[in-house]
Amino acid sequence: MPLLKHRTNVLCGLLFVVLAGIFAFQASGLQIGTASRMGPGFFPMTLSGTLALFGLMLVGIGLRVPGQAHGTFAWRGFVMLVLAVVTFAAAMRPFGFLPAVAASVLLAFLGSQRFSWRAAVPLAAGFTLFSWLVFIKGLGLPIPLLGPWLGGY
Repeated sequence: MPLLKHRTNVLCGLLFVVLAGIFAFQASGLQIGTASRMGPGFFPMTLSGTLALFGLMLVGIGLRVPGQAHGTFAWRGFVMLVLAVVTFAAAMRPFGFLPAVAASVLLAFLGSQRFSWRAAVPLAAGFTLFSWLVFIKGLGLPIPLLGPWLGGY
């Protein structure tokens, strides 16, 4: 009976724990404060602890639950997700927030083998609306909705 029943879960869990340790070390010089008067280190330390907890849970699952064999690597999904992130970063300044979000979401959806325009367009519109509500209306970030290439600013 092998010690590692699901090697991928164990390795990913260990990666989470190591990253949480790095983040906690980076935030250790910041004032943590209390729950009622949070300092600048409170949120990073809380996130580090949560990430470490999830990592330990994943290691535990990987040691107890056997995994299934994986198929081939999904190159299409990987490439489209990376392209979506790069597109968002490149499109923000010239096109603005709304077109950048919509384009990146559509590119991310193109990574799926079950992609259909009928589902992708309404979902992209919904994600764009949600992003506008959260980041522009909710958080009040001063991000231009349309960039200079589309008549904004």
